[in-house]
Amino acid sequence: MKAKSIKGNSTSAIAAALEQSKADGFLPTLAIAFISVALNRTAIAKFLEDQGIAIFGCTTNGEFIDEDTEKGSAAILLLDMKPDRFQIFFEEFPEKNYREVAKGIAQQAKTTFSVPAFLIGISNAAADGEEVLRGIEDVAGADVNAFGGAAGDDYAFSETFVFTNGKDSGNAMVCLALDESKVDVQGIATCGWKAVGTEKTVTRSEGNHVYTVDNVPVLDLTAKYGGIEDASPENNNLLVEIAANFPLQLQREKGDPVMRPGLVVDWNDRSYYTSGSVPQGSKVRFSLPPDFDVMDKVVKGVEHLKATKMPEADALVVFSCAGRILSLGPLMSQELEGIKNVWNVPMAGMFSNAELGRATGGNLEMHNLTTCCVALKEK
Repeated sequence: MKAKSIKGNSTSAIAAALEQSKADGFLPTLAIAFISVALNRTAIAKFLEDQGIAIFGCTTNGEFIDEDTEKGSAAILLLDMKPDRFQIFFEEFPEKNYREVAKGIAQQAKTTFSVPAFLIGISNAAADGEEVLRGIEDVAGADVNAFGGAAGDDYAFSETFVFTNGKDSGNAMVCLALDESKVDVQGIATCGWKAVGTEKTVTRSEGNHVYTVDNVPVLDLTAKYGGIEDASPENNNLLVEIAANFPLQLQREKGDPVMRPGLVVDWNDRSYYTSGSVPQGSKVRFSLPPDFDVMDKVVKGVEHLKATKMPEADALVVFSCAGRILSLGPLMSQELEGIKNVWNVPMAGMFSNAELGRATGGNLEMHNLTTCCVALKEK
């Protein structure tokens, strides 16, 4: 399989880049498209469709090919994969029935591919990515290769979208199913944030709403350990500071911990809502602000994936949390360059609201502040 990555900040720029990519006879059949909400994604998608290209698409908080990060643009990975080796599904969540919708998609994929792998995009900040993964597992088993991310909207945190040929929705799931007997799919989700302090117990929570840890309001405890002096509604930078620098790390019996940053504060009781579920009684630790080791761990994780499971790749897809670029700033390009250099193949990615993938040594999870790398190799 041949792959090429293109980018542009308008439909005409994407059209020109696509035509240039085809100059040597390259004929893509599939586009993995990461497009800012600031662009006319409908026009870009229509152009791709008119070229006979199937589309897996998400809106973003920023996008990149290779190590060059952008905002307000489109980054597209083009693949000439044989059409009988993939299928794209698109379903909305009308009743918040995330698990049932994902299960239905997985069942359809299983009728065509005996061993399918999945690339997933979800829209709507309230969509439960963990339930989506559970639905996939219900059909394809716990060892299924499933990766993806939650769409963004340039940090507006208002309305996100996924799309494919002729379809676009702010409350849906787009899914690229791949035939693993013909396409090797391997991925890794790595965070790198270091934990600080002792384990603490979540003493009251409901789903992703964390009220108290060690019987103290979670916001107060976060402010104490993070040295945050102004944990009040008047501090406009509070949520970014908590989410990007002092997230909770939910401890797991198996595998690495998963990140659960506070995203919305309830000032009535100084509780907050996190990106994913935090069961009552579970163990958490706080995090240190990131340093160079955070990037090193991600790159080493990808290098280990190559050494142990994926010696060669045709293309690389990356879902990196929007919180990482907020924390790392310009250094984010160094991390992406390190990832790119592992296989040195065409790469495209997005800064996402959440990441879907298997924690190192663990289960399929919805992550935050994490980089999820997916390598593809047509056999």
